[in-house]
Parts: sequence; C-alpha cells; structure tokens
Amino acid sequence: MPMPFHLAINVADLDDARAFYGGLLGAEEGRSTDTWVDFNFFGHQLSLHLGPVLETRNTGKVGEHMVPMPHFGVVLTMADWEALAARLTEAGIDFVLPPSRRFEGQPGAQSTMFFRDPCGNPIEVKGFADTEGIFAS
Repeated sequence: MPMPFHLAINVADLDDARAFYGGLLGAEEGRSTDTWVDFNFFGHQLSLHLGPVLETRNTGKVGEHMVPMPHFGVVLTMADWEALAARLTEAGIDFVLPPSRRFEGQPGAQSTMFFRDPCGNPIEVKGFADTEGIFAS
C-alpha cells in the first residue's frame, strides 16, 4: 500500500473548515491547535492552517472545461465517488463542475466533480470503475 501524502493549505476559518471537511466530507479530525487542524482526508494527511487562502483561477483546460488551478483532490472507487456526489448534491454544494463522466471509452475514463471548500480552496474528486485506468495514457 502506498504511503499517504501530506498537504497543508490555508483556510480563513477553522470552524467552517471543521464543519465542511469533518461534517460534510466525513474526514476524521486529528491533532489541532488554535491555528491549525489535521484531517484524515480519505487516507491522506490534510493540514488546514489559518492564513490567507491561495488565489486560484480557471486556467486548467481539461476536455471542454476550464478548471481552477491550483487544486487538490482525491481518487475514489466508483461506489465511494457516487455516494459522495449524492451527499454533496443533497447538501446543495455549488459545484464548479458538477458530477459528470469524462473520457468515456478512452484510457483513463473517469467520473469527476469540482467544488470549493467554504474558504474557496478548489477540490476535485475523481471516481474510477477500474483503478488500472488511473495512470492510463
């Protein structure tokens, strides 16, 4: 099993971040102080620190869509992706790119969705029916 990655990003409000990452996304909270909090983000360590949020722009062209750059995210099994997409849709998330399929019939066919956390950090979640396709070219 690969080791998890660690990503540290800024957020403007730790309470909002806790509600979003812990409550809505279901990430388990780990260590924290008055200025940061760690989450188990789908098996990876995500550290959220109080500070100015990185500016992003829709400059990444993927297929027919311009997506926010930079962004981070996670790859899930299709069943987990579908469950998360349903939960986010039910919660009324304002999607940057709503849950959809892309590259159908091609190597790397996937489901994807883009949304922002309450502080504006863009997140992409991908779903693969066949995990062998994650690195397909």
